[in-house]
Amino acid sequence: MVDKNESEYFKEYEATRVRVLSEALPYIQKFAGRTIVVKYGGAAMKDGSLKEGVIRDIVFLASVGVNPVVVHGGGPEINIWLTKLGIEPQFKDGLRVTDAQTMDVVEMVLVGRVNKELVSLINRAGGKAVGICGKDGDLVQARPVNKDKVGFVGEVTNVDSSLVHSLVKSGYVPVISSVAADLDGQAHNINADTVAGEIAAALGAEKLILLTDTPGILQDFNDPSSLLYKLSIQDARDLIDEGVVGGGMIPKVSCCVRSLAQGVKAAHIIDGRIPHALLLEIFTDDGIGSMIVP
Repeated sequence: MVDKNESEYFKEYEATRVRVLSEALPYIQKFAGRTIVVKYGGAAMKDGSLKEGVIRDIVFLASVGVNPVVVHGGGPEINIWLTKLGIEPQFKDGLRVTDAQTMDVVEMVLVGRVNKELVSLINRAGGKAVGICGKDGDLVQARPVNKDKVGFVGEVTNVDSSLVHSLVKSGYVPVISSVAADLDGQAHNINADTVAGEIAAALGAEKLILLTDTPGILQDFNDPSSLLYKLSIQDARDLIDEGVVGGGMIPKVSCCVRSLAQGVKAAHIIDGRIPHALLLEIFTDDGIGSMIVP
């Protein structure tokens, strides 16, 4: 027999489930047929249970008519393989020093290992994924950031999104690793946030979502409860100028601002350590992270 407290608990639990499902419906209707670019990385890529949740969320998006496009890096995995091969990982000004030997490992790990693992996981979860990198179909063209200082680290000069459009139109989830070639065919390692932002802009995406290891943009870096849920482009720029946004958050926020300036409807920075963060951000009224709008 269920006592009174348990009965109240179950009623509250059922009410919460109904509320979440009812909140989701208008968003599912609104975003059906729209493209959402997800930059996948951080703890959500390293933790097995979180990874499974993200994969299921991506398949869920595809199943309800949203067009997810996944862009990924894989820094920790690269470090593991560099160490296995006796190559010491080096960084300057937050950028991985990428000589020819390191670039070979980066390409092997991102394109050959991480990318294909994500494709396999999506397919096993019931989706239809295809793995590509910036080289495929000249999707992304690169140029060196500072070859003398950091080697084959690149930035994006052009995006030709026709291949991604074709895959999405055919019902596939494109999974894109952040390796691209310059005009001479030399491979470059590019920051995955940057690649995601530029691809989102080229696709005219409804949303760009960056999965991170932080709650979002905080008014006070030491206080998670100071999360800023909604900002304008100008708010975001002001926070950078005031030093409220600093360190590793600067390139993420700047990436969001650039994509919005090029036509993306909304950019989100969310905490990938929260199970099903993607669905909570997209399909509930409150969301869980920071949303930047034009």
